[in-house]
Amino acid sequence: MPLAELLDRYEAACARSDAAIATRDLDDTGSTAIHSVGDATLRWMVHHMLEETARHAGHLDLVRELLDGETGYF
Repeated sequence: MPLAELLDRYEAACARSDAAIATRDLDDTGSTAIHSVGDATLRWMVHHMLEETARHAGHLDLVRELLDGETGYF
């Protein structure tokens, strides 16, 4: 998949998430059949997605460091 298409899809997914979040309160609860976490607040869900994004960005940074031999900021 070309990078431009990947970025377009990512931006579209972000727009859908932003629209869903904008119509709700952070203390609203929901559940999912995919994971058995029970009811969770939107605040918890957004925080969890932030953690997952950061974790995967860290993984990608490790791969990049292995490829180019350069370390991060320090």
